[in-house]
Amino acid sequence: MSYKFKAICLKFSLIAGSLLLLQTIYAQKNFSELEKAVEAQKTILGNDLVVIIANADSITYQKEYGNFNNKTQAPIASSGKWLTAALIMQLVDEGKISLDDKISKYLPVFESYGKNYITIRHCLSHQTGIQGPANILERMFDRKKFNTLDEEVTEFAKKEIQNNPGLDFRYNNMGLNIAGRIAEVVTKKKFDALIKLRLFTPLGMRNTTFSTLDGTAPNPSGGAKSTAVDYTKFLQMLLNNGKFGGKQILSEASVAELKKVQVTKEQIKYAPKAAEGFTYALGSWVEEGSGAIGGSATTLACPGLFGTWPLIDFSRSYACVFFVKNLLSEQKADAYLGLKKIIDKQYNSK
Repeated sequence: MSYKFKAICLKFSLIAGSLLLLQTIYAQKNFSELEKAVEAQKTILGNDLVVIIANADSITYQKEYGNFNNKTQAPIASSGKWLTAALIMQLVDEGKISLDDKISKYLPVFESYGKNYITIRHCLSHQTGIQGPANILERMFDRKKFNTLDEEVTEFAKKEIQNNPGLDFRYNNMGLNIAGRIAEVVTKKKFDALIKLRLFTPLGMRNTTFSTLDGTAPNPSGGAKSTAVDYTKFLQMLLNNGKFGGKQILSEASVAELKKVQVTKEQIKYAPKAAEGFTYALGSWVEEGSGAIGGSATTLACPGLFGTWPLIDFSRSYACVFFVKNLLSEQKADAYLGLKKIIDKQYNSK
């Protein structure tokens, strides 16, 4: 047998083996019910959609609809909050900051305006007590005025206080953007460059960015663009206790911290309709798990305004992302929760 023929046979064997492996992986689960349900919900979800389900080290299901594929980049709005919270926890791991540090330690302007008691933890859990914008249109208009995160956060310092920090939960963009600015101060790097260096590059998230095209300030709360396959890598890292590709991206302690409940339902004074009934951790919503502060979530999710809904079910050991590009509605949220129940049937709870 010639060397060339042997090489061809070896190559064919490797391909056949890979296909057999994929067939085995998919054979373990039956997602036909999920596919029927997605088709039935197309009028709500939209025609362009990617669904990916993964365990800690491999993708177990993937389906692309319409003009979207797993590498289609689109804005993910508030789904970026989870990414920003993870970056902040990396800085905690490195000893550069503590979650219970006062933000005035890094941003003295907040002390100048009498906001001495707000902590980084308050920022990541929407408990700063600062008066937020009246509506999303006001928030989007305000951001256009700022060329840097420093300029925007300085304006936050001047706003009125609604209540003492740590008492009320009001969902908005201020807390995560303050935390993002602190990350800039302690590392002396711009936020969009920093999160690319520390998080996206190690995870191989090549098509994820917080950089803006018009030179305005990056938005750590809602300015990311990503792809379904990129975001899945982030979810897999958290599902695998902070490890990805053989590297420890986040410590196990930091992953555990990201899962801790930070507010009770009674503290929630404002939440989007799509998230009503959930509590909150650090940068993500608690769909399932303990309702007590300090308790651990079993399912975390981070839905965005443009419809993307990433989640991790820690008790069933899977991650999932529904990746779309149209506005999130209460009706769409109900659809996603229904689809999750179908996926749950294929997994055994621990």
